[in-house]
Amino acid sequence: MPHDIAVGVDGTSASLAAAHWAAHEAQRRGSGLTMLHAWYRHPRPAPDVPFGRTEHDWAEEILREAVHSVRSAHPDLKVTERLVCDATVTALVAADCDMLVLGSLGLGSFAGFVTGSVSQRVVARSTRPVVLVRAGRGAAEDHLPAADGVAPEEIPRTPYREVVLGLDNGHPCDELIDFAFDAARRRDTGLRVVHAFRTPGRGVSDASLFVAPPGSPDPVPGPPVVSTAQARADAERALTAVLGAWREKYPTVPVAESVIEGRATVALVHAARDASLLVVGRRGAGRRMGAHTGPVVHAVLHHAACPVAVVPHE
Repeated sequence: MPHDIAVGVDGTSASLAAAHWAAHEAQRRGSGLTMLHAWYRHPRPAPDVPFGRTEHDWAEEILREAVHSVRSAHPDLKVTERLVCDATVTALVAADCDMLVLGSLGLGSFAGFVTGSVSQRVVARSTRPVVLVRAGRGAAEDHLPAADGVAPEEIPRTPYREVVLGLDNGHPCDELIDFAFDAARRRDTGLRVVHAFRTPGRGVSDASLFVAPPGSPDPVPGPPVVSTAQARADAERALTAVLGAWREKYPTVPVAESVIEGRATVALVHAARDASLLVVGRRGAGRRMGAHTGPVVHAVLHHAACPVAVVPHE
């Protein structure tokens, strides 16, 4: 059985929430789950290691308890344990999987992720999709509200909330779009594609519309100002054109297109409030030196309340 889902566990409630989310995702994909815990040998035991215990023993216990929790909730799921003696970021980035799942510390003052340095560095360096799941996130929150009288075990059979994809028309990456459509298909739900645009020339004074090159006695007209309506229409046409082939590839996935004027981060966080998953892209896949998440990814990781999948691409 393929193990295309891996989850990093570290004994926190955030990583346990991520582990159970990853277990549900593995079941949706019909795969197994690899649960990974990294520990590092220090000259002196780390402060979180109980007195009288070795770092290795403590690492084994952390992994064992997380695996027991997942196996108890998902008895039919094939779970593989991996205890790795290495730096945490290095071990997670090197995990042999198609998708890596990590936990966040929960909701911060801005109702979003409080991402630690480990998760940020993994997201920035990973060559595979990374999903961040906040602490306290339960399976029921990925579904639409259940009707009165529905038992907890029946919640997984209620419809899923939609998947939201943030898409830049100027860089319509196939890996990113395919990931989002596939996620919606596996959940038998709709996909909302959000594209944010800014009107070129908006707020520019008349005087600034003319640029005088050096030595020119007369002003030369600058680029024409595009109206908001025209910019919106252009963006809508471009988005529809990009998604045409994907609608044909995934005919069972209902697609809603949202073209919004404004900042992409604001539009995505707002659209993801009632989503089961937010999917965003990160350019520069595979770059070790100077790897970074980018402003949009950084913002949604801090402010979106639903799980966020970051898909790297060139």
